Amino acid sequence: HSFQTVGKYFNEFYQHYLPFSLTTAQKRVIREIRADLRGPRQMNRLLQGDVGSGKTLVALMTMLIALDNDYQTCLMAPTEILAQQHYQTFRKMLSGMDIEIRLLTGSTRPSERQEILDGLLENKVQILIGTHALIEEQVQFANLGLVVIDEQHRFGVEQRARLWVKNDIPPHILVMTATPIPRTLAMTLYGDLDYSVIDEMPPGRKPVKTFLFTDSDRLKVFSFMKRQIAQGRQVYVVYPMINESDKLELKYLEDGYISITREFPLPQYAVSKVHGQMKPQDKEYEMQRFQKGESQIMVSTSVIEVGVDIPNATVMVIENAERFGLSQLHQLRGRVGRGADESYCILMTSDKISADARARLNTMVKTHDGFKIADVDLKLRGPGDLNGTRQSGIIQFRLADLSEDKELLDLAKNIADKILSHDPKLNRPEHTIIAQQLKGKYKDFMPLSMIS
Repeated sequence: HSFQTVGKYFNEFYQHYLPFSLTTAQKRVIREIRADLRGPRQMNRLLQGDVGSGKTLVALMTMLIALDNDYQTCLMAPTEILAQQHYQTFRKMLSGMDIEIRLLTGSTRPSERQEILDGLLENKVQILIGTHALIEEQVQFANLGLVVIDEQHRFGVEQRARLWVKNDIPPHILVMTATPIPRTLAMTLYGDLDYSVIDEMPPGRKPVKTFLFTDSDRLKVFSFMKRQIAQGRQVYVVYPMINESDKLELKYLEDGYISITREFPLPQYAVSKVHGQMKPQDKEYEMQRFQKGESQIMVSTSVIEVGVDIPNATVMVIENAERFGLSQLHQLRGRVGRGADESYCILMTSDKISADARARLNTMVKTHDGFKIADVDLKLRGPGDLNGTRQSGIIQFRLADLSEDKELLDLAKNIADKILSHDPKLNRPEHTIIAQQLKGKYKDFMPLSMIS
């Protein structure tokens, strides 16, 4: 279904409710998306923009175009905290407009949940924001036209596929990410996903200064944290694991929490703790304490990676940084630098790490560019199995190298596009060999390649 109209919702928002003026890059991306939505095919677009570049605003404006064409739209976020944040942001931005917007997560009360499900079927709920709860069987839409997926690398391929079948005609798909994961990057190079890049930060954002330190520098890092807190700032300390595992000598969150509370004692300091095994309400409580400034330090696992906006948090300390993938490190770094103050990301490692790990961490120190980081990730980890669900690991080509042969890939992609635009089912005699090769090679997979 093509969205021909850009009408009252989009225009009213643009003229009266836009919270700040769009950057040139945001305007360009909105034009690209509009052209895509007008076309005859389903949109499958990756929207890449560094943390804080304004992807959410672009997604919201895209959703308003769906409303202008009498379709419903939904946004799926990987965590409740992030879904909640999107919901509040959207409500605030759209408060002057007559739009029915609802939030559906695992902790939505049964009565409210039923009301939302009915509202979706009666076409009363126009925008639905939620978590994995959106892909459950009983969530059915009257007329779903656009699905926005935030922070792609938290959702498996099958989970995304389940959103496709929510409508007779597959809805348009917009995937937002701050660092494309290798599989997505490979698909982008292959051309099944078009992509748009917001390569410009809103005025006033400073890049986060990134440093690499080892365990022997720990006291130096603690005194730096104390100086920042004395200036009224807040600090994240992130650990890779929740509890002990014999095989890995990691600084576990629990031990870390104890040593930090020893170094930063009450009543002068308050330390919050958040990890994936806590009850949602306890997690929420600790997050809110930190958000309100009641605690100065947040000790957490990478559960913090996706999403929460705390402009006053200016320091991100990542323990055992060599244990994290590049895309995770980039996401974590994006939690700071959300206000006007200078921000810092400190990567802590043991004194002995492999050359490979050092190369990865030096990439973080040298660049803030999400695409460069993804490129290095692609070289180090390889794209996932393109048609399958393995998200990473080297693809076996006899000759081609995905991270080096970009020009060749572009040429092949353009030729393939041309063939498919004239003969989408490969029925012409001159395409028989291609059709046979494809069928032979990929006979037993469901077409997962079509899901970004």
